[in-house]
Amino acid sequence: MQRGLLDSVQIEELKAVLPSWQVSKSELSRTFQFSTFVEAFGFMTKCALIAERMDHHPDWTNVYGEVKVCLTTHDKGGVTELDQEMAQKLDVLADGSH
Repeated sequence: MQRGLLDSVQIEELKAVLPSWQVSKSELSRTFQFSTFVEAFGFMTKCALIAERMDHHPDWTNVYGEVKVCLTTHDKGGVTELDQEMAQKLDVLADGSH
C-alpha cells in the first residue's frame, strides 16, 4: 500500500469512513471513553501491540477512563493511508472493548 499523503479529496472522503474521528490534513484524532482506568489501560496495551506491528506509533494521553489518540505520519508531514489503517484498527479494538 502506498503511504503518501492523502490529498484534499481523500481527506474529505475519510470523514465519512471514520465518523468518530476528527479529520484534518495534519492529523486524525479521537477520544475514547472507558468506564475504568483498567479498561482504558487495557485498550492502550492492545493499541501498543498493534502500533509496534505496524511500526506506526500514536501520540496519546490517558486520564482515568479517557484515552486521546492523535495519528499522523511525521516523516510525511500529515495524514497517510497508514494513519487511516491504524484508526480503523483502533475503532475495531474499541468496539470489542466495550
